[in-house]
Amino acid sequence: QVQLQESGPGLVKPSQTLALTCTISGDSITANYYYWTWIRQSPGKGLEWIGYNNYIGHTNVSPAFERRASITRDTSKNQITLHLTSATPEDTAIYYCARAPLATREFDYWGQGTHITTR
Repeated sequence: QVQLQESGPGLVKPSQTLALTCTISGDSITANYYYWTWIRQSPGKGLEWIGYNNYIGHTNVSPAFERRASITRDTSKNQITLHLTSATPEDTAIYYCARAPLATREFDYWGQGTHITTR
């Protein structure tokens, strides 16, 4: 059973860097052909794709975040980490990590999400 678990600070002050970690169990982030992705949902808004780090360590970040976001991985811990610099109140959201197979690019596993407030 594949499980994704997000963790983060909960509360971030404006201008600080937000760091979120997704710990994956039941699968290896280096095996198969998966894209390990960060997505968020701000209050009253739809889902927003932030970017991914894939099975070979390649990353891709949405243009909306490319100046502020980096997505890295720790293969020894089987974790994907999102860093988002210069936090603003607009970064208040529930942040999810999800898995998408290369073949479909559709998310088949999600974490439960972690709520981040910037104020």
